[in-house]
Amino acid sequence: MPERFDNPGSMFPPSWSDPSRSRSAKPRTEGLTMVIDKGTGISAFRDLLDLASPYMDICKLGFGTAALYPTSQLQQKLELAREYGLQIMPGGTFFEIALRSTPASQYMETISQLGFTAVEISDGTFPLSQRERREAIVSGLACGLTVYTEFGKKDAHYRAEKEELLQTLAADLDAGASHVIVEARESGTVGVFDRNGNIDQQFVLDVTEAAQEMSSKLIWEAPKKEQQVHLIQALGSNVHLGNIAYSDVLSVETLRRGLRGDTAARFAPRSAAPCE
Repeated sequence: MPERFDNPGSMFPPSWSDPSRSRSAKPRTEGLTMVIDKGTGISAFRDLLDLASPYMDICKLGFGTAALYPTSQLQQKLELAREYGLQIMPGGTFFEIALRSTPASQYMETISQLGFTAVEISDGTFPLSQRERREAIVSGLACGLTVYTEFGKKDAHYRAEKEELLQTLAADLDAGASHVIVEARESGTVGVFDRNGNIDQQFVLDVTEAAQEMSSKLIWEAPKKEQQVHLIQALGSNVHLGNIAYSDVLSVETLRRGLRGDTAARFAPRSAAPCE
């Protein structure tokens, strides 16, 4: 069993390790970090968890990569994720492909039996009716899975629409979803971002204001550093961030805490004289 750290930076004063003074230990309800795993090996995955699991909350085996794992290695990865306190789920695209030939209930039963603890329900490639979406959420819950739904399309020209997002958020949460992920793709060029990866910050602020308390259930995919900085500057350290590369976990946490130049000025005002 790996050692647990309530404050992995405890060898330093809190003002050094977390200038934001806002980050909590796992299990967290604020500031979730969802990591996308595109095919790391078992040794690399274990090394990542040894170092960075305190800063990771959800791991997604991206796209349909879960189907390509040898069974023994998939089971090892699922066991490690559970051991280190991570939710782990297949990518939403895998759900969409499975649903083309299989009832949602069978998909949920299969991944639950394998050892996944969560599921991503999306319709980024193949459309789902509202009824099908709700039934999938209910099926996931019935199998003991934490349900994350995704809003948005993977088309390169897709841009999020405020009212549709708000309606989807309300409906999915009402059906029992834990959070709604706002699609940006691994490229970070759709949804609330343009094709160059630039964020529509006013849209994000408008949605957050309109969603009120439900805004705490939105996970914003933000694979690029500049996108992460903009979201943290706009919504604070404890914004939920998704599609974080496994190599960027510590980097994102430094942005959240004000331990990197991009956000340091926001959280670390000078308050003490230097040593003489």
